[in-house]
Amino acid sequence: MIKKILVSVMLLSGLLMAEATSSPSVAVTKKTDSIHWKKSYKEALESAKKEDKPFMFIISRHTCRYCVQLEETALSDAEVIATLNDKFVANTAYTDDGDAFPQELWNGGTPMIWFLLPNGEPMFQPIPGAIPTKNFKEALAAVLEEYNKLKKVKDTKKK
Repeated sequence: MIKKILVSVMLLSGLLMAEATSSPSVAVTKKTDSIHWKKSYKEALESAKKEDKPFMFIISRHTCRYCVQLEETALSDAEVIATLNDKFVANTAYTDDGDAFPQELWNGGTPMIWFLLPNGEPMFQPIPGAIPTKNFKEALAAVLEEYNKLKKVKDTKKK
């Protein structure tokens, strides 16, 4: 009888372990490959200034179900990847890795998507959570439109 219980417990444990490792809420070990991610917030900010591009900054966690969902959907979309690589500077800080970033951008929730000016100033309030790819594309378009307006105003003031 004890042998049957032991075997049952071992089988159940094995099933639970297999389920846990295939669950989307389990740790992601690397960032989405195709986006040209900068290694740190500081490096991304320097690149945004140098390249005169808006800065998409994501606060994430490896074990966050919605962070994984965002990476597997919107951040894996070919059009999103092309737009980010061409028109933005991108960085993700993982709170569970202790990645450094300005604490005024942290509100405790993940994922948190910020769009920043090259000086680090937020353009808008952050987008919380994993949003559908269609909405993410619309957000990118809105950010680019606003950024281009701000650049025109800045260029006009210089003249």
